[in-house]
Amino acid sequence: MLEGLLEQETGLNPTEIMTDTAGASELVFGLFWLLGYQFSPRLADAGASVFWRMDHDADYGVLNDIARGQSDPRKIVLQWDEMIRTAGSLKLGKVQASVLVRSLLKSERPSGLTQAIIEVGRINKTLYLLNYIDDEDYRRRILTQLNRGESRHAVARAICHGQKGEIRKRYTDGQEDQLGALGLVTNAVVLWNTIYMQAALDHLRAQGETLNDEDIARLSPLCHGHINTWDLRAPAPTPSHLRATVAIKGSFRGAEF
Repeated sequence: MLEGLLEQETGLNPTEIMTDTAGASELVFGLFWLLGYQFSPRLADAGASVFWRMDHDADYGVLNDIARGQSDPRKIVLQWDEMIRTAGSLKLGKVQASVLVRSLLKSERPSGLTQAIIEVGRINKTLYLLNYIDDEDYRRRILTQLNRGESRHAVARAICHGQKGEIRKRYTDGQEDQLGALGLVTNAVVLWNTIYMQAALDHLRAQGETLNDEDIARLSPLCHGHINTWDLRAPAPTPSHLRATVAIKGSFRGAEF
């Protein structure tokens, strides 16, 4: 997850990563914070999470009962320089995130650096939990983003038909090419959908239709029911290089391509 984020070669500059509950450890929260990213997992049971307090004697009001954990900021102070060097090594690609995490967790007795990153993660996770519990729109946004990710997996499974889109063979040379080809075709489907959805919107606006931003926000280029994955045909290109779109009369409800 973190490795893919650091090694992505697109022009995008993501600042927040939303995932499912798996992998939502305090160490991961700490590493994300050190690298300047917001880690926003959908937590299956936020109520069972430990909330950490910085000051044992502080009065947190209504939060006193749930602030059961005691963080130790001294560990962060002692390892601060080393944490910054670690973050720099990750940013510059001197070490892979997966290798670093394995190294940090390989011992039954965590090193001072590991403990410090975990302390940072505890603080960041507590702040995230407070926001997650308090803000319903934030929780809905995380769920929406995760659904989009699952929609992309659904497109890939539909394209890579047979065995439910799973590659069950033992590793062989060149298997990465198969996955790369699947990613390329999946991206082509998303691009095709995006172009035609925008063409449909432009057509409706040109016809004087009123389009609601709320409706447009629900559109996704990850639909695939209209894609024929069982036959290969090259349709004759039109002068505009776009096939005719059919707009639905009245408020925008969709388009048939």
